[in-house]
Amino acid sequence: MADANGADRHEGVKMTGKDGADGPKAFLILIEAKPGKEQEVIRMLADIRECVETEPATGPWYAVQLSETSFAIYEVFPDIAGRDAHIAGGGGEIFRDVERMNSILSKLAHVQKVDILLSKKLFA
Repeated sequence: MADANGADRHEGVKMTGKDGADGPKAFLILIEAKPGKEQEVIRMLADIRECVETEPATGPWYAVQLSETSFAIYEVFPDIAGRDAHIAGGGGEIFRDVERMNSILSKLAHVQKVDILLSKKLFA
């Protein structure tokens, strides 16, 4: 969809996956920056990390860079309720800022609901 100036617009986020049975959950979020907007995406990731610091049900949280313009977030929750609380919190609010998302992302951020099957929680 294009705006009045002909620029591509999107709704910010696409979510896929199912809640499934309760138990450990995660999000794997794939993010594609517009060329030249990589630093703004990194700033957005830092803003999200700041929000999750105060979320008791958000556990391990990682932001990674996959290529020059591709990024991802991997975040873990003890259960569906914790993941839902995260969506309602500040990190979710950042993704609901459609104007910001349109200005820095080339396409929808793809949020995949993930079930945790196995984990190693500590470094050796």
